[in-house]
Amino acid sequence: MRPLKEICEILDVFKAQDPNPKSELNYHNAYTLLVAIVLSAQSTDKGVNKATEQLFKIADTPQKMLNLGIDELKNHIKTIGLYNNKAKNIMALSQRLVDEANGEVPQNRDFLESLPGVGRKTANVLLNVWWGEPTVAVDTHVLRLAKRLDLSNGNTPLKVEADLNKLPDEYKRHLNHWLVLFGRYICKAQKPDCKNCPITKFCHSPDKKI
Repeated sequence: MRPLKEICEILDVFKAQDPNPKSELNYHNAYTLLVAIVLSAQSTDKGVNKATEQLFKIADTPQKMLNLGIDELKNHIKTIGLYNNKAKNIMALSQRLVDEANGEVPQNRDFLESLPGVGRKTANVLLNVWWGEPTVAVDTHVLRLAKRLDLSNGNTPLKVEADLNKLPDEYKRHLNHWLVLFGRYICKAQKPDCKNCPITKFCHSPDKKI
């Protein structure tokens, strides 16, 4: 793991390029964001946005989702991987929100992580994107790039998150989006675009091509 000062220098490059990165998921409120994040597991944001475009017009609250029913929900999200299981989780978490939180999505990590289909990563994304908390969500992009760029010695999401949590809040606030967008468009897993990489001088990966 490289020194904290050097990690901050890398993130300063991303910050200069995109000081306020946004999630590429489409959503209208905390509930639709939560549903979109649940749907995005092992799926692309683009695919999720296509499936939810019409769904969120008619079901943008837990109660409306329950009124819609699981069969109609499945019909809207059937193009998304694992849609049967995701539909069950969305209906179950919607019921919990209605029964225990007055139909609102609370800013409470423990409650969020107790919801069906919601783990630590999903809770971190929601707390970060909707409430602006400096939470670090470690998804596949972050896990891969943390190793590639020596940002962490961890080999599990929790260990990587613990290392990245040592960063100042100003970096943690946008860390996930910076790394996700970097991994999605520049440092791609199959074919990294090293020639257009803004942090190439910091990279010591053996497959670096420049």
